[in-house]
Amino acid sequence: MSDPSAPETAPAAPAAKPQKRLTRRELERRRLLLRSLGATVAALGAGLVGWYPTGRDLFDRLRPPGALDERDFLAACIKCGQCVQVCPVEAIKLGDGEEGYGLGVPYIDARAQACDFSCDAVQCVLACPTGALSHLIATKEEVTMGVARLARPESCLAMRGEGFRGLARGYDFTGKLRYEEIDRWDPLPVAEHPYDLEICDLCVRECPIEGAIALAPLSADPADKRRMPVVAKSCVGCGTCEMICPAEPAAIIIDTEMGLALEAQKKEALA
Repeated sequence: MSDPSAPETAPAAPAAKPQKRLTRRELERRRLLLRSLGATVAALGAGLVGWYPTGRDLFDRLRPPGALDERDFLAACIKCGQCVQVCPVEAIKLGDGEEGYGLGVPYIDARAQACDFSCDAVQCVLACPTGALSHLIATKEEVTMGVARLARPESCLAMRGEGFRGLARGYDFTGKLRYEEIDRWDPLPVAEHPYDLEICDLCVRECPIEGAIALAPLSADPADKRRMPVVAKSCVGCGTCEMICPAEPAAIIIDTEMGLALEAQKKEALA
């Protein structure tokens, strides 16, 4: 007779079934599935990386002369760099990794080096093999890169009635400009060209488009030296005024075509 106080023994656990080994075909199928999943994740990641700069408005770049609308320009540009090669002042640069889908796409940083049309026409347009820089452009006056705007009137020397003496951007500035009175053909370093101006008019003086910008008196008083830079419709947005402005940051800047379009959309939405 069994002892009722004795502890009950737990039932024995069923024996574990041996794991089935995968055949070579099943292993290969699993590897293929994992590779496909990895490729899908990588493709989605690359796509998101490309779209990220778009959300940050990093495509609001000053494009070379003759550039199509941004969407068409990005679609047509093959990133060959031919426009970079022919620019006499090396104003055109290629977008880096932060540009997303704009990687390798040409742009101009006007503050660092403007397009001063030292080539006399538009050599970058002639060099473009796809028409991303429109071949309908024949002269610099037909270009529409953007529009100059007096963004910081309080910094403008002309608005304060002040002159300027010295180097426009300092001795270490690397930008170039064609000074026709010195050399008709070759652009010269801005750092080698000092100025001595009773009233600062650098944006007007160095503008390559005749009549695109002028200085207007702020009052009818002849003794009032203050002048306001006034941008005309003939401005093509080359950026020379922004580059040569001695104020830091520049008092006058270039609004790109894309930037102007976005601003117009915002105004319409608020209206």
